[in-house]
Amino acid sequence: MKTALWIARRFSFARKRFRIINVISAISLAGIIVGVSTLLIVMSVLNGFQKLAYDMFTTIEGEVQLVSRSDGGISVSDSLLQALASVEGVAAAEPFAEGEAIMSSGGGKSELVMIRGLSGEGQRELMRRTSAIKPFFSGETVSAGDLLAGRLELSPFSEVRLFSPELISVGLELLSEPYMLAALRIPETKVSSTFSLQKLFDDRYVLAPNEFARKVLLLGGDRYSGIDIRAEKGVSGRKLLKRLEARITGTPLGRSCTLRPLEKKYGDIFAVMELEKWASFSVLMLVVLVAALSLTGSLAMTAIDKQKELFYLRCLGLERPQFMGIFLIQGTMTGIAGTAAGSLLAWIVCRLQEAYGLVRLPSQSAFVIQSYPVSMHASDFFAVGLTAVALSFLVSLYPARKAAAIAVNHSLDSKAN
Repeated sequence: MKTALWIARRFSFARKRFRIINVISAISLAGIIVGVSTLLIVMSVLNGFQKLAYDMFTTIEGEVQLVSRSDGGISVSDSLLQALASVEGVAAAEPFAEGEAIMSSGGGKSELVMIRGLSGEGQRELMRRTSAIKPFFSGETVSAGDLLAGRLELSPFSEVRLFSPELISVGLELLSEPYMLAALRIPETKVSSTFSLQKLFDDRYVLAPNEFARKVLLLGGDRYSGIDIRAEKGVSGRKLLKRLEARITGTPLGRSCTLRPLEKKYGDIFAVMELEKWASFSVLMLVVLVAALSLTGSLAMTAIDKQKELFYLRCLGLERPQFMGIFLIQGTMTGIAGTAAGSLLAWIVCRLQEAYGLVRLPSQSAFVIQSYPVSMHASDFFAVGLTAVALSFLVSLYPARKAAAIAVNHSLDSKAN
């Protein structure tokens, strides 16, 4: 193997009689560098958008939620919250009330919305993450998403009514007992503000105090929809989920409740984003494949150019597998060099984009950020690098076999001529 590696290095850098071989080799190397760097940059940008969406969700929700396995919510006590908060990596555990409700504005417009109740600490966390100066809601007022407020023609201090769809079915059941209808009260409130966080929230969500949300959703006693569990800085959602699972598995709490990460709650959104990422991987890898295929011509021409040297090596005792190894190593070396250079170039570009935001978004007013986000993952670099090197190895098989045939089958007279 050392002999084959030494000869492959000599063949790669030695002067060749036909300059076109050097040109083709340079094109192959440049193509791999450009293909690998472009692919890694695109994947890092898509990772950045995925991370941005995840961070937007965590402005309101925790990385992990404890919810009931059945309908009706869960019973929340101070001891339960303290037990969850004591788990390593947990920054806070706050109960929340969330569910569908019908919102009716003073203008006669109604729409099915999602009401989300937050605790006082939850609202302060939201204000901190969004750099808001004033509270989004107070007392029994609510805050509506920008898009939702636009459709219902809502403005600050607009009066609205919010009630659970279940209230309709309850009212129908009580038609037989008219004296009970007076007990059915539809909560009325005012819109104290509007918010713009993330399209999903802006289009459908209404934020409110937990107590008001529980009243709308008909949650009595100490029952809530679930508990938001936020991770400490530097602790990933996956790591937090594993620690929480280890704590509640086999306990009565684990049998009645389940842990739900954000990726599962919004599985459709994250699945589409992951599909876009790997679709881009498949398409852009074709660029690397085309560049790698040019190695075939470069190696084949090198074998023709080095016929005499190959024959001399044959006389020194090299066999067919060793000749194949020389050209396989030469092609793989080109792939490794191109992959390393492309990965380094992608890393530099992504770091510059992170630090200075060199490439701006085309319509900055439509986004909460001004430049393309990037997030580099070591697994992406490994997957792209391994695939690029594997392609370089595979396309080297054909010229390696031809080179071995030239070295083994041609006679001394043909080499001398």
